[in-house]
Amino acid sequence: MSLPKVSIVGRPNVGKSSIFNWLAGLRLAIVDEVAGVTRDRMGYVLEHAGRYFEIIDTGGIGINDVDQLDEEIEQQIEAGIREASLLMFVVDARDGLTVLDQSIAERLRAIGKPILLVANKCDGENWESYANDFFRLGLGEVVKCSAKNNRRRPELLDALLERLPDELPDPGELAEPEMKLAIVGRRNVGKSTFVNTLAGSERMIVSEIPGTTRDSVDVRFELDGKTFVAIDTPGLKKGKSIRSDIDFYSDHRAKRSIRHADVVLMFFDCSQRVSKVDKQLVNYIESEYKPCLFVVNKWDLMAPHMPTERWAEYLREQFSSMAYVPIAFITGQEGKNIKKLLNHAQMLFKQSRARVPTPELNRLVKRALEIQPPPTIGTRRLKVFYATQIGEQPPTIVLKCNDPANVTPTYRRYLLTTLRDGLKFGEVPIRLFLEGKAEASDRDSEPGATRRESATASEVEEFAAGSLPAEPVALDLDDEVVDWEADSEQEG
Repeated sequence: MSLPKVSIVGRPNVGKSSIFNWLAGLRLAIVDEVAGVTRDRMGYVLEHAGRYFEIIDTGGIGINDVDQLDEEIEQQIEAGIREASLLMFVVDARDGLTVLDQSIAERLRAIGKPILLVANKCDGENWESYANDFFRLGLGEVVKCSAKNNRRRPELLDALLERLPDELPDPGELAEPEMKLAIVGRRNVGKSTFVNTLAGSERMIVSEIPGTTRDSVDVRFELDGKTFVAIDTPGLKKGKSIRSDIDFYSDHRAKRSIRHADVVLMFFDCSQRVSKVDKQLVNYIESEYKPCLFVVNKWDLMAPHMPTERWAEYLREQFSSMAYVPIAFITGQEGKNIKKLLNHAQMLFKQSRARVPTPELNRLVKRALEIQPPPTIGTRRLKVFYATQIGEQPPTIVLKCNDPANVTPTYRRYLLTTLRDGLKFGEVPIRLFLEGKAEASDRDSEPGATRRESATASEVEEFAAGSLPAEPVALDLDDEVVDWEADSEQEG
């Protein structure tokens, strides 16, 4: 059973996006005093009284868009109305009944779907009497509320459930997405076109006008019987070009989408050189340790003129610290190579959640230290006691050692490369911590300090079986190499 949908409709600036965020309990849609901020429709699944349904935010009916996207916005509104089980018609109690409200009421009444009339901005009881004027629309009960002042949210949710189908899906019938994909990149690289191809419909407004997409929008789609979520994000600007509140919130939403995603698809336009914005985005993805795919879009335009190897080499030169990131060449509008791309993204997601047994990890680190011993800093040489994986997404590894300060950036890169080549994390970022014994205890004892994730049950079992030394045993390559496994058996 598919989820019933409640589409929020009304004229501009009556508080539709505010109500959407208020009901969701999250700041999902951009809210601004400027009319026409919302363009694409945005959805969110709600639960109330044990029943589930989806609310859909839409643009303002009758908006005169500054970028002349009136027709495209109207198509998005019409799609939201068409797919709705219930229409939430929002009006502004402070403005009172307007001619445009009356026109919208006539349009909705002709559709023949259930309508719930909601008077927003009833910020106090004195404003509720003003909302009675909306009974003249002939749409029945008027639910009086205020998203800004958090007034009568339970009453609004109860009224929605009363008008929705009696049988709503229970939690067990909701398909959890297998993976969340953030689609990021600068403006006009084809992100929204790609998302529409995934969804199999005109889910996002596509235009040559830069900045058409202003919000991050979650779009559910299916592939091979599995459900996924693609997060279309606004195209980012240079920092100095962010001048309005809308630009600021668009930038914030895009970065939040990266943080919440399982895998990030970083889009490039094959006809454009890598820009400063591209580098800023890639740096942010790297700082968040997110599995990433570089996606070179619109390749049909460049294929006759350049081999893929040349563009791939160009990307490697621009992003040398991300040499492990795979590169895909697609034509988003035609859907060429998209299924292969999604299959590869699933592989990256799987790698990011993999765990490596502690003995295997220790053997690899031991071999890395033998092949290329750590440099000597002054009179001290790095001694590694043992290694263990403490987390996933990203794979997080701790090396217990005598003096982390002795690890140079070059040697750290060598260790990361060795781990990536020898383990199950070949194409995803690895978070590597080097800890001294005193350092760890000092940090954990600090007031308000965030403690490192404790050992998992499997690590405790490995410790009991003797896979880890009961006391740290240093690997001193100047003397003799300690057989960790033999030593563990003796200690066990």
